[in-house]
Amino acid sequence: MNTKQVVIPSKPIRHFLPQDLVIDSWKRIESFFINLSDRNISSVKELEQWLFDRSELEAVLSEDFAWRYIKMTCDTADQELTESYNFFVSEIDPHISPYSNKLNIKFVESPFLKELDQEQYHIYIRGVKKALELYREKNIPLHTKIGIESQKYGAISAAMTIEWEGKEITLQMASSLMKDVNRKTREEVYQKIQKRRTLETAALNELFSELIQLRHQVAINAGFKNYRDYKFEELGRFDYSVKDCFNFHESIAKEILPLAEASDKERKKIMKLDILKPWDMDVDVEGKPALKPFSTAEELTDRSIDCFNKIRPDFGSYLEIMKTMGYLDLDSRIGKAPGGYNYPLYEIGVPFIFMNSVGTHRDLVTMVHEGGHAIHSFVTRDLPITDFKSTPSEVAELASMSMELISMEHWDVFFKNEDDLKRAKKEQLDKSLKTLLWIAAVDKFQHWIYENPDHSVEDRMKSWKAVIGQFTSKEVDYTDLEDVRERGWQSQLHIFEVPFYYIEYGMAQLGAIAVWRNYKNDPEKALNDYEAALRLGYTRSIPEIYKTAGIEFNFSQAYVKELADFVKSELSKL
Repeated sequence: MNTKQVVIPSKPIRHFLPQDLVIDSWKRIESFFINLSDRNISSVKELEQWLFDRSELEAVLSEDFAWRYIKMTCDTADQELTESYNFFVSEIDPHISPYSNKLNIKFVESPFLKELDQEQYHIYIRGVKKALELYREKNIPLHTKIGIESQKYGAISAAMTIEWEGKEITLQMASSLMKDVNRKTREEVYQKIQKRRTLETAALNELFSELIQLRHQVAINAGFKNYRDYKFEELGRFDYSVKDCFNFHESIAKEILPLAEASDKERKKIMKLDILKPWDMDVDVEGKPALKPFSTAEELTDRSIDCFNKIRPDFGSYLEIMKTMGYLDLDSRIGKAPGGYNYPLYEIGVPFIFMNSVGTHRDLVTMVHEGGHAIHSFVTRDLPITDFKSTPSEVAELASMSMELISMEHWDVFFKNEDDLKRAKKEQLDKSLKTLLWIAAVDKFQHWIYENPDHSVEDRMKSWKAVIGQFTSKEVDYTDLEDVRERGWQSQLHIFEVPFYYIEYGMAQLGAIAVWRNYKNDPEKALNDYEAALRLGYTRSIPEIYKTAGIEFNFSQAYVKELADFVKSELSKL
């Protein structure tokens, strides 16, 4: 492992807020909003200083909220941490919204706006104008309630465990047993997981029904006919439309599903099975034990640092900094929220990585994925205003998903055995294509959900069953598992907590394959282009950022086929 001296970043000196500010009430911070609101601006230089001061305030508030969220998800059983998070959501955030709207108006009405560097500020300005269009004061309490209610999903999921061999284990730990070579073991664990999920089906449906109605009301209040149309505007989807999403669904179904079915057919043949069941999909086809790239969270961290060092020393140093600062929480444990994330901390510029590792190959992929996000945070930390660092998901996920594929070239730090290394790469490439199917299904389902907000729970289950049927291999048999199929969407956190934030993974996956193709051809140039694109933050449009990375922002059927054919050719070499 690299042992070079680690230089720990420090927070920049604040020029607008006190260094020791403690946010324990709205009164503590209201004066800063009043200052910005009432300040006289008499030149473009003063306007830009006003922006810097506003940015400092936003970074501090964002980071304070981030830590409340991080601590809560690390231990959902600690009521004080949940209350701390809810305090910000209910007592701080609602007061911020009216002031933010007021500041946005002040900004766009400034006679010095046109004198700002338009190349640098164009994207920011259009975002501010869109926020003004969408703002409705009566939506503030609704957003507060949505923020609190949506977090119940994490608490419900974190409490789900099963008993296995005399021990209580999380569902993440249980899922790792889907790679066990004993088919009876896999089936038994699978059934236990599904039985446990069944216990929460009604509660999750009730929660989601409430969230749908709250979100629909937000859309109606803002003058939209449905929440989908509102959310597209709120997400700032300036560079593609609803129709483009439908085209994405169609391209994936036509080009990727046949590949998945061929892969599953081959799996059934090699495993010598008459019927391929869901619990047969993750085990090695040749009956080899599950890949074990690491044993402990510490090993995962150190090997990831080594891997990133081999790609670029700076990339490895970023993870080393996070390790030294304690900004990694990687182990799975009871009471910890599900999933994984890289949370940007905009003031210090060093992010936090959260995940639930249990020693699987999937955990390795999650780590390098979140590590890609971390690289993005580090290379944008010196951008002058906070909004420049807040990239749209189509760009953020390009950073992370590209790193999944680029890092494969250095997975020898995880797999000393050549056969294991090949298996890992095959599994990754196979998943890269098959994941596109799940992404398309989740996105298409959400379009139906919010276009039909008054649907019944029964309608919802039927809709998901119909949608997932369009993106699922017919080689996998779900006989006697219809209930599992109908509620399969409940395992996807994004549907509950961040609606419509999911197709970005698919768009970015296509982009990542293109970045990796460039890397295979010319590693140094591909990395230079990749890093140049990330350093732009959100100061350019999505197509411009993709172009800087040396790739296309394109999800036509022809382009999907081109990239899928490349992946197939790489698989054939393994």
